[in-house]
Amino acid sequence: MATELTFEEVYEEHFEFVWRSIRRLGVDETAQDDLVQEVFLVVYRRLADFEGRSSVKTWLFGIALRVARTHRRGLARKGGLDPLPPEMADGSQRGPEAAASRNEALRLLDRLLDELDEDKRAVFVLAELEQMTAPEIADALGVKVNTVYSRLRAARTAFDAAVKREKAKEERLS
Repeated sequence: MATELTFEEVYEEHFEFVWRSIRRLGVDETAQDDLVQEVFLVVYRRLADFEGRSSVKTWLFGIALRVARTHRRGLARKGGLDPLPPEMADGSQRGPEAAASRNEALRLLDRLLDELDEDKRAVFVLAELEQMTAPEIADALGVKVNTVYSRLRAARTAFDAAVKREKAKEERLS
């Protein structure tokens, strides 16, 4: 690793990214805090092994993805449900109407993301919401760049179709 990172620096600089990643990977609200903590426990144990072949952000997303997958597998084995996560207000809202509007938009985003399979969802979240490049995404997920492009194209198509269905449903209701 070119520069020695401290755990405190990684935690301080990337906590919000890890939390968003866990949430956007479809983890229910009740487990989000525990899984973010689990990600940082892995980081604490493995930081000395980080060689800098990818960015810290892509390395963290890879850890978050594995932690979320393990969580989902555990829920599936136990027969538990993984409910749609309710949204949290970030405190920067101006009044209850703005907070409610933002929360509704985030719930809709989560519903639409839930329609994507896990592989497409991960690529879509990293590309569209975290603005990572295809090579960064490939590093984070351990796949080839062409696989990233293929999954992203399929995810965008599926997401666009879900948005159109949602708009049509809203028009029918109004």
